[in-house]
Amino acid sequence: MFRRSLAALIAALALASISVPALAQDAADAIVRLSRLESQIRQLSGQMEQLQFENRQLKDQLRRFQEDVEYRFQENRGGSRPSAPPTATPARPAQPQPQKRSDAFDPGTEPEAPGAPRQLGSAAPSAPLDTSEIGRPMALPGGRLAGIGDLIEGDDAPPGSAPLDIGGTGRTASVAPARPGPSVAATSSGDPRSDFDAAYASYTQRQYEQAEMGFRRFLQSNPRDRMVPEASYWLGESYLQRGRHREAAEQFLNVSADYPSSAKAPDALLKLGVSLNAIGARDRACAVFVELDRKYPQASASVRQGSAREQQRAKCS
Repeated sequence: MFRRSLAALIAALALASISVPALAQDAADAIVRLSRLESQIRQLSGQMEQLQFENRQLKDQLRRFQEDVEYRFQENRGGSRPSAPPTATPARPAQPQPQKRSDAFDPGTEPEAPGAPRQLGSAAPSAPLDTSEIGRPMALPGGRLAGIGDLIEGDDAPPGSAPLDIGGTGRTASVAPARPGPSVAATSSGDPRSDFDAAYASYTQRQYEQAEMGFRRFLQSNPRDRMVPEASYWLGESYLQRGRHREAAEQFLNVSADYPSSAKAPDALLKLGVSLNAIGARDRACAVFVELDRKYPQASASVRQGSAREQQRAKCS
């Protein structure tokens, strides 16, 4: 009896000695995997913060660049910025004028002193504006263009064409008058993928107006769907196929600027250059092609070949 009890005890101790290391190994593996997940989460958070910072920088650069371009073009062409019409102000009751301090500056006694008013036309003319760089893409230090949203300006548009409306993407430009187009009053099916597939099927069947209506309805009904960049791209293609190059450029710009990491971003940048060249903005189209080669060096062979072909067609230097 005693021998049997001793044998059972020895067997139990043996099983315990085998299972404890296995459990310890499993716990160690779980800790390692958890540490890796935490590290990946921290890395992704850092990347998101970096992207947000770069996005803010890009918007600031765009705003400054647009202000500078507007000023340079107006100075070069002898124009002047429109001033707001004077508004009538109600008359105020006359108040007693304060006595002049003895140490106050009197321009009547020292007409040549700095700060004294000058007769109109007596000031020395400023140096003429250097126009050698007008029309060429303006680069920042390091050769990077100041964003791509600043590449569309009304100055390069053919006579009679309306300026491009890019207000929907946060960029400032004149608002183009609405062109008649297909109605999007019809309600969606409730399934974003079905709506997208229906619009794309219309495009492949060369029913471009129907495709435009479908993609516009998709974008209105699903503004946060992951298919928004692709829908915007194909909406631009539906415009491009019908020669509506300014509307096409707007959609391609939306994809390139707002979704630079999407799969369609390189294609959209290529088609943005094609659309700009079609409306007469050849220099800015060339700048877009340069930006495409710089920003997406790993783009597909068809995109890179298309960029080279379009640069030759536009006679980019």
